[in-house]
Amino acid sequence: MPWIKVYTVGEAKGILKREYDKALKRAGRIWHIVSIMSQNPRAMKSSMDFYSTIMFGRSPLSRGQREMLAVVVSAENECIY
Repeated sequence: MPWIKVYTVGEAKGILKREYDKALKRAGRIWHIVSIMSQNPRAMKSSMDFYSTIMFGRSPLSRGQREMLAVVVSAENECIY
């Protein structure tokens, strides 16, 4: 079974701390998909910026439609969203 070091909120500094703080404000917790990127805070920031653009940026799709697509794709991939 794979094992990846995940940095906790208490260990976070710099970019990682800022990204964790934003995640806590946004969701009230740190989801595993976010914490797994803790070894590379710049990649985490880029990933979260990309997610924000896709889910909240200008689009012909409504916010509900975007969420529905995310749920359907996750279900098809047998992944929790």
